[in-house]
Amino acid sequence: MDIRTTLSTDLVEDARLAEILANPGFGTYFTDHMFTVEWTPDAGWHAARITPYGPLTLDPATAVLHYAQETFEGMKAYRRDDGSVWTFRPEENAARMVRSSHRLAFPELPVEDFVQAVDALVTVDQRWVPDAEGEKSLYIRPFMIATEKFLGVRPSQHVTFMVICSPAGAYFRSGVKPVTLWLTTEYTRAGRGGMGAAKTGGNYASSLVAQQEATAQGCDQVVFLDAQELTYVEELGGMNMYFVYDDGHIVTPATGTILEGITRSSIIELAGKLGHSVEERKFSIDEWRDGVSSGAITEVFACGTAAVVTPVGALKWEGGETPAPASTDLTMRIRQALVDVQYGRAEDTFGWMHHVC
Repeated sequence: MDIRTTLSTDLVEDARLAEILANPGFGTYFTDHMFTVEWTPDAGWHAARITPYGPLTLDPATAVLHYAQETFEGMKAYRRDDGSVWTFRPEENAARMVRSSHRLAFPELPVEDFVQAVDALVTVDQRWVPDAEGEKSLYIRPFMIATEKFLGVRPSQHVTFMVICSPAGAYFRSGVKPVTLWLTTEYTRAGRGGMGAAKTGGNYASSLVAQQEATAQGCDQVVFLDAQELTYVEELGGMNMYFVYDDGHIVTPATGTILEGITRSSIIELAGKLGHSVEERKFSIDEWRDGVSSGAITEVFACGTAAVVTPVGALKWEGGETPAPASTDLTMRIRQALVDVQYGRAEDTFGWMHHVC
């Protein structure tokens, strides 16, 4: 793409930026610039630009506001000790957005254009990438929305792809600790033929009421079962799951109605290198409960871009509870190995890291 750049004349001052980066939280502060490119059937992708960060002006009839034709991605940029900035498997995020776009009837943004857009914005706003101390990073949010002014159920004829960035602190501010999960048997996240494997906002909106239920029960996250039989574990509200057996092998629910996480696929490769085979298959809630109770399942963990890897403790449901698994040893080994690659503290033998600037 030919990207036109208009730099902001109202940059966040250095002193204020230092305060923000010292305690960025998550999704609270945003960098000085944003990337935009538009699509129409006649012109294709055009008008690629980096401009000062600011509000969007949308007509009340803009299609995304009424029909939820929208996809997004989540990824991070990491600063190494030498000051360089790297992203983690950006081409995989780009490829997943292509798959999501197909499911949402969007035009496909080429993988190389997606990566170029992210690189360009991160380079312009590189001063916003925190130092690695405390697992800080720059969270990157590419997204695509239907921006045609039109009321009617059909694919939008005007589409806007954007990238914004936000500095992020460690997901676990007081250290990694097991999360408690609530099993919902009333709500499901996606069914066969639905949008569960697409990264679209509607999937997350559908999880919110179940998450409220989990919070009311004193739990950190909610577990969803399959929509057809309410038997098989799918995923959490925004994380994939793994189950470690006493013989060292690992099981993770098969995809199809769940999101194919970039962290998820990386852990499958990483666990294999550490000598642990990973089996992708249907995994029932009874196998979870019985396995933990008998000691056959020694660890349970979840993964996602924000938390990276987190151990899972107790599983609760209406009228019952499974105790926390006996160990977190392998969970923490996998987590540390992955984080060390991301921050450049370990050799990247997989070729996952992408140098930005």
